[in-house]
Amino acid sequence: MIHYLIIDDEPVAHDIIQGYCDLLPNFQLQKRCYDALEALDFLNTHAVDLIFLDLNLPKLKGFEFLRTLSSPPKIIVTTAYKEHALEGYELDIVDYLLKPFGFERFLKAVNKAINTTTPHHKYASADFDNKQKSIFLRSNKKYVQVNIEAILYMEAAGNYTNIITTADKIMIREKISDLLLTLNHNDLIQVHKSFVVAKKHIHSIEGNQIFMEGHIIPIGRTYKSQVIQLYR
Repeated sequence: MIHYLIIDDEPVAHDIIQGYCDLLPNFQLQKRCYDALEALDFLNTHAVDLIFLDLNLPKLKGFEFLRTLSSPPKIIVTTAYKEHALEGYELDIVDYLLKPFGFERFLKAVNKAINTTTPHHKYASADFDNKQKSIFLRSNKKYVQVNIEAILYMEAAGNYTNIITTADKIMIREKISDLLLTLNHNDLIQVHKSFVVAKKHIHSIEGNQIFMEGHIIPIGRTYKSQVIQLYR
């Protein structure tokens, strides 16, 4: 479970962010704070994994609030002003969402937060400690959290891709080439125009076939040379 906090003085901003988070599994709202002092009081007794932070706050501005935190959690800034991005460069902000933002842009920021290391912070949830990289992907009408480390292989199916993990099979509406770029993981390698495999799950390679946990994956002729590099 990922515990998050919203800090914004506009109720409609809270509604939008919470509505987006409600579409994702394993996201739990801890509190809706309408100024930074209210958030500081809450953080004195509660741990969170992620903060959605507006910058133009009453009483104490967003960046001033961040500088008071000795070990801040991951921060996604939500702002209506582009110029704030440079001002907060030294504060290790995960991402900046320029208002108004849609769900796809929001999801990109959340995926970035999940896969970005923040040192010295004690997370509220073990799911957010970066030991297991994960990403939210769209499957039919819902979004699922996929643990990248658990992926065995991916198989193209036209404009869709089937992701086979150690525990599940998930169909994603995205081409395999685009999905490979989205995941951007060193352990994933394309071995055929229709197949991507996780190197660490390969049991053996024989001829033009890869054997892995009960699955046999073909090796395409144009991908043969990079497969050979795996065992040289």
